[in-house]
Amino acid sequence: MQIRFADPSDAATIHRFIVELATYEREPDAVEIDPRALAEQLASEPPPFECLLIEIGGVAVGFALFFHNYSTWRGTRGLYLEDLYVQPSHRGTGAGRALMARLAQLARERGCARLEWAVLDWNTPAIAFYESLGAAPQPDWTLFRLSGGALEALAEDRRRS
Repeated sequence: MQIRFADPSDAATIHRFIVELATYEREPDAVEIDPRALAEQLASEPPPFECLLIEIGGVAVGFALFFHNYSTWRGTRGLYLEDLYVQPSHRGTGAGRALMARLAQLARERGCARLEWAVLDWNTPAIAFYESLGAAPQPDWTLFRLSGGALEALAEDRRRS
């Protein structure tokens, strides 16, 4: 197994993995980004995300897409894992653990205090996997999101102070 940083030439592979993950997560029609946009974003300075690819025998079998966040309480950067995906035929090979270990190494090298992510509550195999790594759910926190019409409506809110 080899792990490497993705570059713009890997955009089609990353896109394929994103679509496969969205299908697994029961949202096959939710992917809006295309390979060209992914390539442009990876080539931008600074890119909005970084991506690790894991290869077996020179063929990519999974990815971890992540970016930096910040903890105001700790006063340090962190890493936020947006997506982790290993193709079903390569699960159980240690590929997922290797990607997570590499992310942990990057967090340590970059002075990050934590590595965090969200997981769908019905995805019990992923939850078990993350717990096997020593990760713990954050029971006192609820993830919120503003998008689409709600984001636009708030952006247009004239009651701002």
